[in-house]
Amino acid sequence: MKIENIDEYIKYRFKRAEESLDDALILIENKKWNTAINRLYYSCFYAVIALLLKNNIETRTHVGARTKFSNEFIKTGTLDKKYGKLFSKLFDYRQKGDYGDFFDFDDKIVLPLVNQVKDFLTEIKKLTINQ
Repeated sequence: MKIENIDEYIKYRFKRAEESLDDALILIENKKWNTAINRLYYSCFYAVIALLLKNNIETRTHVGARTKFSNEFIKTGTLDKKYGKLFSKLFDYRQKGDYGDFFDFDDKIVLPLVNQVKDFLTEIKKLTINQ
């Protein structure tokens, strides 16, 4: 896919966020909890990247994205602190689920995150696509 301009790239990244959420829902249906956490995290990550791009903020790493998101949008009050906490929690959960030995998530941890991620995407979309 060739990206012609920054607005196209932002939309592409946000579309990836929505697709990752859809993937997570399929995984949840099949009780693939660790992989669902991974997709929920990436859903938020892609949305954050879209937001950073919209605001001409560059980052090259996941930690960089977390830091820039926190500094530019959470600490400034542009977005509620709960979104920063959610993004950090999902980052930590993804690390445990992807790299931790003998660590398994379950429905009690994963299911409550779905609506939080949906809400996260809605708020990020307002600042990226809907402007």
